[in-house]
Amino acid sequence: MREAKPVRAQLSLVDRFLPVWIFVAMGSGIALGQVVPAIGPALDAVKVGEVSLPIAIGLFWMMYPVLAKVRYGKLGEVVAKGRLFGASLFFNWVLGPVLMFGLAWLLLPDLPHYRTGIILIGLARCIAMVLIWNMLAKGSDEIAAVLVALNSVFQILFLSVLGWFFLSVAPGWLGAEQTAFHVSMGTIATSVFLFLGLPLIAGATTRGVLVRWKGEDWYENRFLAKVGPTALLGLLYTIVLMFAMQGDKIVRLPLDVVRIAIPLGIYFVVMFGAAFSISKWLGFSYEETAALSFTAAGNNFELTIAVAIGIFGIGSGEALAGVVGPLIEVPALLALVHLSLWLQRRLFSEGASGGVEQRSVDRGVEKACP
Repeated sequence: MREAKPVRAQLSLVDRFLPVWIFVAMGSGIALGQVVPAIGPALDAVKVGEVSLPIAIGLFWMMYPVLAKVRYGKLGEVVAKGRLFGASLFFNWVLGPVLMFGLAWLLLPDLPHYRTGIILIGLARCIAMVLIWNMLAKGSDEIAAVLVALNSVFQILFLSVLGWFFLSVAPGWLGAEQTAFHVSMGTIATSVFLFLGLPLIAGATTRGVLVRWKGEDWYENRFLAKVGPTALLGLLYTIVLMFAMQGDKIVRLPLDVVRIAIPLGIYFVVMFGAAFSISKWLGFSYEETAALSFTAAGNNFELTIAVAIGIFGIGSGEALAGVVGPLIEVPALLALVHLSLWLQRRLFSEGASGGVEQRSVDRGVEKACP
């Protein structure tokens, strides 16, 4: 029996050193903000909704190749997976907010502004960058896309209600001060449309038109081979700009950053571990388990920052908590990508992870993406 390659050897050169590129991007962004202090206000001068236009461009650039990869013809099969969607709703809209609320009060009892920002992060479920992590972990693109769409709908419908409950009602049960909270459905809908709707429309249109014109094989092995790797460039571009705009706060308040980082780090590990363990126990395949676990662990920091600035102001502690979020999430979820690939080898057989036939279909797509 041929000995399987270790996880690191399975990754491409780009993927193998992805942590290096991401930390370089984060450091470059902070350094750029320090050297050119005016860059933050300049980048934030033009906005789409509540988001800087350069950031919005980066998010589209990051998302489009991933959503162009999704096999939309399989979405009907995905929607039929009732247990999986039930599990996703539980992780994202029950366990996630409750866990973050508990960690915020447990670890930040003396810092109400940061505590509120942390709670907001727990309420804003991921609709963008999670597709990158799922792709790198070789989870199901189709399932991740549907779960992200489900999160988008729930954010539009319930974020205001959950924000009111966890900030204005639940603290009263602890005998603590309550926080007024109101955010319009329009703000949330705009965020969802920018970060998911536009790249989703572009990706689906591209696949539909090019597959009809050039065929499935050409699209999977030629077009995606050129377009897929640009998702990583979009990710690094977005990280550089994000930290250039907000990095001064991170440099000025290092101890505060550490206090905010502790509950976030615990949250990512616990959410991923719980989702992965329960998904495996429920008998889901590896591709399903990875997609469910990363969508459960990720959060929508763009929306958190927009809401925090809109309600509490750009210089608020709530906004700083939102800014620190990606600083912790990016390396944490990148580490979880490697853990997920390692667990695939240890816990899932060929059959459990989709079968030989499906893996052969996916292999051409994997070559196309970072």
